[in-house]
Amino acid sequence: MHNELTQSDIKKMEEEIEYRKLVVRKNAIRAVQEAREQGDLSENFEYYAAKKDKNKNESRIRYLERMIRTAVVVSDDSKEDEAGINNTVTVYIEEDDMEESFKLVTTMRGNSLKGLISIESPMGKAVLGHKVGDRVSVKVNNDYSYDVIIRKIENTGEENEKIRSF
Repeated sequence: MHNELTQSDIKKMEEEIEYRKLVVRKNAIRAVQEAREQGDLSENFEYYAAKKDKNKNESRIRYLERMIRTAVVVSDDSKEDEAGINNTVTVYIEEDDMEESFKLVTTMRGNSLKGLISIESPMGKAVLGHKVGDRVSVKVNNDYSYDVIIRKIENTGEENEKIRSF
C-alpha cells in the first residue's frame, strides 16, 4: 500500500524528523546516561523508562522517513467548486434519508472517528472531483454500493490534523 501525502504533509514530517533528531534525541540520550550513572541497572526504573523513550523516538523517526520515502505526492489543489483535499463535504445519503459531513484528507491524516475521511476510502474516492448536486455511487465492495448526492462543499483548508502514528 502506498501513502498519499501533500507537499505540506511532507514538510511537516521533515520538520518533525529534524526536531526529533536535534532535540528529542539529545534529551533522550542524556536521560539514558543520567539514569545509567545511578548505578545498578538491574533495578533501575529510570534507566528502563529512558531507554524506552529513546527507542520510541528512534522508531518514530524511522516511521516518518519510511512514509516520506514511499509516498505518492498528491495535489491539494482542486477547483473552487469541486470536492478535493481539505474540503468539508456534506452529502445526502438517499437510502438512510440523512446528511453526513466530513473532511477529505490524505491517508496519513485519515481518522473517521474525527470526521476525517481519506481520499482512498470508498466515500472519499466517490466524491473526489465532483460538484454540488452530483449524484455519485459509493462502492463499498463488489456486492454493495449506495448513492449519495453532494449537497455542500466548503474549503476548510488544512488545520492541525496530526500525521497518523504507526
